[in-house]
Order: sequence, then structure tokens, then C-alpha cells
Amino acid sequence: MKIKAYIEETVNELLYKVSWPSWNDLQNSAVVVAIASLIIAGVVFVMDWTFGVNASDSVWKGVVGNLYDLF
Repeated sequence: MKIKAYIEETVNELLYKVSWPSWNDLQNSAVVVAIASLIIAGVVFVMDWTFGVNASDSVWKGVVGNLYDLF
């Protein structure tokens, strides 16, 4: 009986007490997440390119690694 009451209360809460976002809100949130993900990926790419992904094992040492080699 406890399991049945739990399921009924859960369904009741999900249907009548939860405020679900509208379709436009979901689309706007998806756009914000996509743009933020692209910005973060760009920042990580620039950091990897600047400092080198793994200077000991790769040919590309990054901008900073190449500057160190000059001096």
C-alpha cells in the first residue's frame, strides 16, 4: 500500500504542482547552453594552443613552449 500511495502522490505532484517551462522557454535555454558551450570550448582550445596540450610528448609545444626554446 505504501508503494501505491507513493506512486499516486508522485504522479499528482508532477501533474498538478510542478510548473513546467513553456516550449519557448526550453528553446531559449537550449540556445543559451549551446552558445555557452561554444564559448567554453573556444577558451579551452585557445589555452591548449597557447600552452601546448602535452609539451613532453607532442611536436607542438604551444606558443609559450616555442618562446622558451628561443631563449
